[in-house]
Amino acid sequence: MYVIVGLGNPGREYAETRHNAGFRTVDAFIEEHHIDGPQVKFRAMIGKGTVGGEKVLCVKPLTYMNLSGEAVRAVCDFYKVDPTKELIVICDDIAIPAGHLRIRKKGSAGSHNGLENIILHLGTQDFIRIRVGVGDKPEGWDLADHVLAKITGPDKTAIEEAEKTAAKAAASIITDGVDKAMNRYNTAKERRNV
Repeated sequence: MYVIVGLGNPGREYAETRHNAGFRTVDAFIEEHHIDGPQVKFRAMIGKGTVGGEKVLCVKPLTYMNLSGEAVRAVCDFYKVDPTKELIVICDDIAIPAGHLRIRKKGSAGSHNGLENIILHLGTQDFIRIRVGVGDKPEGWDLADHVLAKITGPDKTAIEEAEKTAAKAAASIITDGVDKAMNRYNTAKERRNV
């Protein structure tokens, strides 16, 4: 079973922010693959389905971004999922230009509090993640203000397209393996080691 986790914050006020790229990507995945649900379990919205003959669980933690690991750990424990092989986490990344993707097999959290909390609760940073580029904060902006601001202008179109592509990348990881998905979907050179 694969667990696909989209990171974000619950609530209408956060729906169109950069920080909710993971939520929107999971929504696109659910729509594309006709995933059942959602139901609320383990402090998360959960949907079940199959992709390429593999069972898939789509998860949107309701714990708010900084506590995402609580829901992820509960889901992995209950379903006996090996996070190093069967967990795919999708999140926003300010170090990647808006509209670009970066798939990695493992790595640090960088400055991402949601990833940091998942690493803390799982006790490992060895899990697949798809980072959706949302662009760096403008000079003089506070990071929280940037990621929690509503997306506008050209970035909005670029990020919406990247979210749809990230949903396809998640399916490709399941059906073709992470290496092929990385070769096919990684689009941005990393600006820092994250």
